[in-house]
Parts: sequence; structure tokens; C-alpha cells
Amino acid sequence: MTEAAKPRPRGAIILLVALALIGAGAAAAWLVAGVTPANAPSRLASLWRQWREPSAALVLQGNVEVRQVNLGFKVAGRIDKLAVDEGAKVAAGQPLGSLEKIYSQEALDQARALRDQAAANYAKLQAGNRAEDIAQAEATLAQQKATLDNANRTLERAQSLLNSASGTIKAADDARDAQREAAARVNVAAYALALMRAGYRKEDIEAARAQLAQQDATVKVAERQLADADLIAPSDGVVESRAREVGAIVNAGETVFVLSLTTPVWVRTYVSEPDLSRVRPGMAVEVQPDSRSIASIKGHVGFISTTAEFTPKTVETRELRTALVYRLRIVVDDPNDVLRQGMPVTVNVVGAPPPEATSLK
Repeated sequence: MTEAAKPRPRGAIILLVALALIGAGAAAAWLVAGVTPANAPSRLASLWRQWREPSAALVLQGNVEVRQVNLGFKVAGRIDKLAVDEGAKVAAGQPLGSLEKIYSQEALDQARALRDQAAANYAKLQAGNRAEDIAQAEATLAQQKATLDNANRTLERAQSLLNSASGTIKAADDARDAQREAAARVNVAAYALALMRAGYRKEDIEAARAQLAQQDATVKVAERQLADADLIAPSDGVVESRAREVGAIVNAGETVFVLSLTTPVWVRTYVSEPDLSRVRPGMAVEVQPDSRSIASIKGHVGFISTTAEFTPKTVETRELRTALVYRLRIVVDDPNDVLRQGMPVTVNVVGAPPPEATSLK
């Protein structure tokens, strides 16, 4: 029997089997801990820190949240100008486009003219009658009084002639009728003068005031419609798409631009139920994109959901897929504009207390 064919001692075989089992167990432990050949150095260092420093920051995985706004004009019309295109960065308050304004401007001019007319009528009623109008009424009353005096004298002469048998009954009756008519005209002129001096009725003034208020409101509506012919960016963002072009007729609210909001930047992440007590709103965090060339960015925990849910497939955690988690919203300050919508990031919760119990199995 050759040297190679000699049976090996039983103890050596047991030793080899034990070493194989130990190696398989170590490989399984590495896989469970998430250690791969690509990230072995950094992952092992992280695991070592977690074992030696149980108070290290809580590490979560998430994505920059996509927040979009469909922008459209508040009024219908034909697009006259579009100032930005896809990919353009816009700031809050920046004009993005405008509609043709000729019809809105004409409607505003008409409303202002009616408002001016109502204002003039209200001022007229408030001021009352002019002094010249009152003087004219006074002169009319004096004229009617003079006519009445003349009618009274004529009636006296006719009655005297009738009494002396020199006049006729018809002449006396005609003089009496003329005198009554003149007296009635005096009363009419006196009442007209009293109305002139009293001015307009309170109800007429209130009606004029209400009409003026109505026309003021009509002018404001027309001004708002004219202003709504301009499309203004509601916040900072990036134009994701441009749905309409110059010359198109659009309805009120029809989408013209799709704006992706960039301020503030939100990160959506999830915390497992055992770690929920370690996180609270307002805690400082550091957000690290997957690209190591980008420095970590500071932020804070802005919102913690009160409802548990299953782990989304887009989120990688150390727990099982069926584990319950709670959604977190991280508010990030991104002055250098390095984060992009949907970008995967790692969130380190600074100052998170250590878990209640740490064990290595």
C-alpha cells in the first residue's frame, strides 16, 4: 500500500469536518450580517463599532422622496408665452408662462368704468342738492306766490263787480278757479323746495353705496382674472415636463408644467418596531448618499407615522420582509443641491439611545 493510499487517522478526519463546519457557519454569519466581498472592510468596521459601542447612531435606509406638482392656469385661454422648458430650475414666485390678456384687460376696463359710474352716483347722493338747485326752487316758489297774489286780486275785483251788478257770474267763477290753481302751485313749489333742502333719502344713499360695493367686487374679480393669466412657480423646484406649447388653448386647471419640488428635501425611510423607541421628532440625522464622493448632509426627523405597515420592497433592512415598520420623514438641508429625486441614501440618526438589549447569537 502506497503512502497516499494509507488511511488517515480518525482524529484528522474529525478535525477536518469540524473546520468545514466552522467555515460554513462563519460564511452564513457573514451573509446574515450583510457582509459581501465588495463591502467587507466597511461592513466589518461598522459591525465592530456596533459591538464595541452599543450607543452608536441608528442606521436606516431610505430614498429621496419624489414630490411633484401639476401646474396650470386658473383661467382658460390661449397660451401666449412659456418662459421655461424641461429641466429648468425655478424659484418660488418666478413667472413660468402667460395667456393672451386682451379679453381679460377689456373686461377689467369695463368693470372699472361701471365702478366709476357707481362711485359718482354715490357721491352725488351723499353731497345732496347743489345750492343753485335750491335757489332755483326758491325762485319757483316766489314766482308761484306772485301768481297767487295776482289771482287773489283778480278774484276780489270780479267779486266786487258781481256784487255791484257790473260783472258776470262766469267772470267771478273763472277768477276763483284761477286763484285755487295758483294756490295749489304754491304748495307744489313749497314741497319741492323742502325736498331740495332735505336732500336724498337715506335708503337711496344706501342703495347707491351697495351698488358701488358690488362694482368694486366686480373690478377685483376682473383684476384677479387678469393676474391669473400669469403662471407663477409656487416653490423652488425643477421642471420635470412641459405638457403644452405656445398657441394651445387650455382650460382652467389643465396641466401645463409638472414641477418637482426641491425645497425642502424629504427622505422617506422606515424604522423597525424594536427601534421605534429610539427615534423621536426633531432628532438630528446625517444623510449619506451611496456615492462616497458626496459628503454627508445634515437633517432632522420631521415626522413619524402612527400606523405600522409592512416593509416596502424598495427598502433594505436587516429584519425580515414581513416585519412591521413605521414610516419616517427626514427633512434635509441640501444647500449644494446634490440630492436627486428617488436617490437611495443611508440615514444615521445621531444621538439615538442604544437598544434595550444587545446580544450576539
